[in-house]
Amino acid sequence: MEFLSFLVDGLLMGFVYGVAAIGMSLIWGVMKVINLSHNVLIVYSMFGVYLLFNTLEMNPYLAILLMAIVGLLMGILIYTVALHRVIDAPQLSTLLATFSVSMIMTGVATALWTNSPRNVDFSLGSISLGPITLPGTRVVAALVAVLAAAGLFLFLYRTRPGRYIRAVANNRMAAEMVGVPSNQILALSFGLGAMVAAISGGLIATFFPFNVLSGMNYQLKSFVVCVLGGLGNPFGALVGGLILGALEGVIPIFIETSWVPVFEFGLFVVIIIFRPSGLLGAKQ
Repeated sequence: MEFLSFLVDGLLMGFVYGVAAIGMSLIWGVMKVINLSHNVLIVYSMFGVYLLFNTLEMNPYLAILLMAIVGLLMGILIYTVALHRVIDAPQLSTLLATFSVSMIMTGVATALWTNSPRNVDFSLGSISLGPITLPGTRVVAALVAVLAAAGLFLFLYRTRPGRYIRAVANNRMAAEMVGVPSNQILALSFGLGAMVAAISGGLIATFFPFNVLSGMNYQLKSFVVCVLGGLGNPFGALVGGLILGALEGVIPIFIETSWVPVFEFGLFVVIIIFRPSGLLGAKQ
């Protein structure tokens, strides 16, 4: 029974990890950019939720909605300022561009908030499912993560801008020839990736303490999740998040928690070596 309880708890976290990784996977799938500013988008959302909750006494989930909008705008701004001119350059240029954004935004965050840990002191009690008792915040976070992922998939497959995004991802030149404004679509894609990263950051802030460097941990997890599910495959990212969450849930039953990253990144290396396209296949 202990195994089942830890497994379910891990799967709930896996939904949040999956949403965090969907943003990175979407950006790679559309524009072949590894977004190293992913971590600061998560952190800024964490602090945004913290400040709105503590200064305005705003409900954290309403604050997450606002931070999702802020994340969308920040993503569009980052693309416009840092990536637009180098999007067709070698991948090292885009990698360095997003890394520079990450360093600048981390410096600003450190100057504003120092490196002291923060937490959002918010509780929804616990939810009992038979013999399993789960924190309410984790259950709600998993539900919000599923809704965010479903909303993104509906946008990509049921709206005109979503069709444009998929067209640019498949063949940018052909999309431009039939009138798709590729630069605007690339900016929107980066904004959407930043938006779901912000949602995941806000959700994580409701049950884990954090500081200005916390985003790096979740960026590394997003790399693992993306490789598990297949680079550029948003649905695969969600599945990869569940796998990672399940591992984090059950491994501490058998060995010390400090060994969890060893198994996570060991799995990362194994997948790269034996199935580089990921378990569900990378975007072609």
